[in-house]
Amino acid sequence: MEQWDYIIVGAGSAGCILAEQLSADPQTKVLLLEAGPDDRSWMIHMPRGVGKLYKSQRHMWYFPTEASDDIPAEVWIRGKVLGGSSSINGMMYFRGQPLDYDTWEDLGATGWGWSEMAKAFRAVEGHELGDDGTRGGDGPVGISIDAERNPFTEAFIAAGEQMGLPRVDDINRPDQLGVGYAPRTVLKGRRQSTAQTFLKRAKGRANLKVLTGVMIDRVIFDGIRAAGVVGSRGGVRFEACCAGEVILSAGGLMSPQILQRSGVGPAELLGELGIGVIADSPGVGEHLLEHRLLWHRYDIAVPHSQNHELRGLRLIANVARYYARRDGPLAAAYGNVCGFAKVLEESMTPDIEVVLSPTVADPDARGELVPDRHHSVQIFGYPLRSRSEGSLRITSRDPAVPARIRPGILTDPYDQRVTLAMHRFIRRWMEQPAIAPMVVAEREPGRSLLTDEQILTAYRQKGQAGLHACGTCRMGDFNDAVLDPRLNVRGVSGLRVVDGSIMPTMVSANTNGPIMALAWRAAQLIKEDRRRRGAAA
Repeated sequence: MEQWDYIIVGAGSAGCILAEQLSADPQTKVLLLEAGPDDRSWMIHMPRGVGKLYKSQRHMWYFPTEASDDIPAEVWIRGKVLGGSSSINGMMYFRGQPLDYDTWEDLGATGWGWSEMAKAFRAVEGHELGDDGTRGGDGPVGISIDAERNPFTEAFIAAGEQMGLPRVDDINRPDQLGVGYAPRTVLKGRRQSTAQTFLKRAKGRANLKVLTGVMIDRVIFDGIRAAGVVGSRGGVRFEACCAGEVILSAGGLMSPQILQRSGVGPAELLGELGIGVIADSPGVGEHLLEHRLLWHRYDIAVPHSQNHELRGLRLIANVARYYARRDGPLAAAYGNVCGFAKVLEESMTPDIEVVLSPTVADPDARGELVPDRHHSVQIFGYPLRSRSEGSLRITSRDPAVPARIRPGILTDPYDQRVTLAMHRFIRRWMEQPAIAPMVVAEREPGRSLLTDEQILTAYRQKGQAGLHACGTCRMGDFNDAVLDPRLNVRGVSGLRVVDGSIMPTMVSANTNGPIMALAWRAAQLIKEDRRRRGAAA
C-alpha cells in the first residue's frame, strides 16, 4: 500500500491550507481526504447562491444538538465539500483581537501569541486595501470591503457613531473598536474559499493527491503511533497508510468524534462503547464553545433593503447582472456593516460584535429560504469571548450514528451579563437620531423582550448558534489538554489536530479567518519539526 508523509483528514478552511503548504516541498507526499464532493457548484462561487445549498445533504453536514429543559434541539450545519465551511459560510472576515492570542499563550499555548499570529494573518490575506504593515496585501485569500453604500447603511454607521463608536475603514484594526463596512472573503464577485485560493494553486503538484467522497471512520495505530486511517469511499472500505503523520482537520465537531472512535478520548466513554483505549484523554469533546445570537428584525420606511432585489423579475435581472459584471446583490456577503463595541464597564476591549444584514428571509413550506416581501433588515450580535461550555461525545462505534452534542448555552454568568447588555445596546442603536426616522418598528420577538428573564429565555429558545464551535480538542496548560502547543495529540505519536477545535478560548470574531491563520501557523510548525527530524537523522 502506498505510504504518505502526511494524511490530512478534511479539506476545509484548515485542511486546504495545510495541503498547499506541506506539499510545497516536492520531497513530501501529501494525501488530502474530503468527505464531500468537489466545489464545482455555481451556488458556491456566487456569494448569495449558497443559500440554495443549505438543504443539500451532498454538500452539508447536519449535526443535531441535544434538547434540555429550556433549550430546544437544533441542527448545526457545516460544509461537506472542498473548502469545507469556507465554501458555504457567510464570508465575513475578522481576525479577532491580539488579546485573544496572547491569552492562548498565557494558558500554555506557547508560540501562539499575537506576535506569531499577526504574521499568519498577513500571510493569508490578499486585502484590496493593500499591505499597511498590519494587513496582508499579497496573500492567496482575496478580501474586500462591502461595496454597498446607501442612505440606510450610512445612517446605521452614523447611529453607531452616536453610540460612541468611531467610524473606521478597516474594522480589523488591532484595537477592533468601531463601526464600518464589512470585510468579506469575496474578490471580484467570487467567494474566496480555501479550495479556490490555497488548494487551487497546489492541485497540479505531483506530490499532492486530493480524494473526495472519503468518509473517515478512525485513525489506525501501530502501538501508540498513528499509522494511517480507515473509512469508506463509495460504499467500499478505504484505507491509507502513513509513514509520517496523520493530521485531523475535520472541524470542531468532527475531529473529536474521529479521535474518540480511534480510542483517544475519555476512557469511561470508550469502555462503555467497547472501544479499546489507546490514550485516556478526558478533554476530547469537552469545553465546547459557541457564540449565541438572536435576530433583531426591523421594518424600514426606506427602500434600502435587498429583499425585493432577490425576488421575482428583479432576481432574474440581478442574476444576469452578476454574470455580466460580477457585482450587485448576488455578489454580496451575509452582512454589509459591522461593529465591535464594549457594553460592560469592566471590559478593556470590545466584548460584542454587531452585524447588519440588508436581507430578511424565512423558510417556506419546502424549507426554501424566501426573502421578505417588505423592506426590512435584520441585526444580530453576540458576546465575543463566550465562556459557556458544552460537550460532544459519540454514542456508537458506528460513524453514521449522531454524536451527543450538549451546547451549554448561556450557562456562564459572564455570557448572560454581556448578552443582556448587548441586547439593550442594539435596541438603543436603532433609536438614535441618525436612523430612527428610517425605522418603522421592531418585529417580534425582539419588541416584547424587556426583562432580563425574557431576554435570556429568548436567546436560549429562539436564538441560534453562530456556527463557530471550537475548543473540543484544546491545546494549553490544562490537566485535560488534548494537544501540546505544537498540536501533537498527547499520549500518542504521529497524530495532530489542526482546526477550530484546538482553540483554548473563543476568539473575538467569526472563526473562519482565525482558523485560516492558525492553519498557516500550524504548517510552519509542522515543517519546522520535519526539518528538525531530518537534521537529527
